Amino acid sequence: MSTTTLITGANKGLGFETARQLIAAGHTVYVGARSQAKAGQAARELGANARPLVIDVTDDASVKTAAQQVETESGSLDVLVNNAGIADPSDDDGPTGPDMLTVLDTNVVGIVRMMHAFAPLLQRGRGIVVNVGSGLGSFGRTTDLSRMEGQFASPAYNASKAAVSMLTVQYAKMYPEMRINVVDPGFTATDFNGNTGIQTVAEGAEAIVAAAQVSAEGPTGTFTDRQGDVPW
Repeated sequence: MSTTTLITGANKGLGFETARQLIAAGHTVYVGARSQAKAGQAARELGANARPLVIDVTDDASVKTAAQQVETESGSLDVLVNNAGIADPSDDDGPTGPDMLTVLDTNVVGIVRMMHAFAPLLQRGRGIVVNVGSGLGSFGRTTDLSRMEGQFASPAYNASKAAVSMLTVQYAKMYPEMRINVVDPGFTATDFNGNTGIQTVAEGAEAIVAAAQVSAEGPTGTFTDRQGDVPW
């Protein structure tokens, strides 16, 4: 029986590559994107086991409609990958209040909207949630000046990813029967960073794909990358 998976922000970059790898592993993947054109194009490229899904994680009505579509078509959901995210605006003076709200609305509140709408479907399925976090949200790594994460400031993005880690821990407590983990893909070359990352997109997707395939007895409430545990 196929595993049914939903990935937000799946039309390009890490989301698209994660979809490709999970389809190869036997999953049927809902390819989430903010427009029908983007979702449809990505699904066509990914092949028969990809399904387009229009979803904007900043819009409650969009998320609710997407959940209704998944329920109608599949009845349940096995895996949710919360991948959609945005970066800090390019401003040397740092983010404004509205900038911060925009980043948090996508990167943090977007996950809250997804969990609220899809938790009932996940409870009918395997109940695996993968939150795509970042080493830039790790206090341990961003305070280590010997690491890349400690070399620069990105207030809105880093704060949002720290919040994603806390959300993960809290949801793991709320839903002990589910497997809910946060992963750091690492510094991966994608449009998100102007392709400056030092990892390939296939390497960046490894931790996400691994967390999407944990067993019912697997870890929950953890923070990992492709090398292992990440400090909070």
